[in-house]
Amino acid sequence: MKKLLLLSSSRYRDNAYLAQPLAMIRDFLPSGIRKAVFIPYAGVTISYSVYHRMVAEALQPLNLDITNITDMQDPIKAVQAAELILVGGGNTFQLLASLYDQKLIDAIQSKVDAGTPYIGWSAGSNMAGPTICTTNDMPIVCPPSFNALNLVPYQINPHFTDATLPGHNGESRSQRLAEYLTVAQGQRVIALPEGCCIKVEGEQHTYHGDTDGKVLRYQVDAVTLKDGDDVLNA
Repeated sequence: MKKLLLLSSSRYRDNAYLAQPLAMIRDFLPSGIRKAVFIPYAGVTISYSVYHRMVAEALQPLNLDITNITDMQDPIKAVQAAELILVGGGNTFQLLASLYDQKLIDAIQSKVDAGTPYIGWSAGSNMAGPTICTTNDMPIVCPPSFNALNLVPYQINPHFTDATLPGHNGESRSQRLAEYLTVAQGQRVIALPEGCCIKVEGEQHTYHGDTDGKVLRYQVDAVTLKDGDDVLNA
């Protein structure tokens, strides 16, 4: 049974790093899970070792043994041996390019399909969709493909907001996502605001959060997602 926890962000409002979702992560994890691998490739302006330390310290109450995949001689074997896969946020293009470079796409897909829990936040959540085409990030590198892990059958837009700045004439987030849906008319986008997440357990995909999310489709009115709603059937 697939188990994924896809978080919009690592921080919510003024909370400390990964503090807001800590209780949900604890409830999400099966009992006995200890051996986790952390994939920090999305970090660009932070070293992988510092990033790993941040995550390990934030999740210390869960008593996990978190290995930094960049410290391992064989990243594929590190994923294959993991009881839990953690994928951090940062730049989505850098993350995907690194997963291709390390030949980890198939390894992660196989592990998650076999039931290994996957927790991603921001870019790590983007990576769970069919492609990264609904990321908010700049294409600072060019991955071999925009095709991602395809662990869920819908696109995700983390950090979603409809807010616009007075006097700013650039496109809103909704307009950008409408552009995507115009050229990918059969897709759905789950707009995931800060502090919200999607929990996947087998065929049950559930939205969680105090802020309403959205399901966006081509030329169809947006469907509102509230806490506890079924994402697949919205």
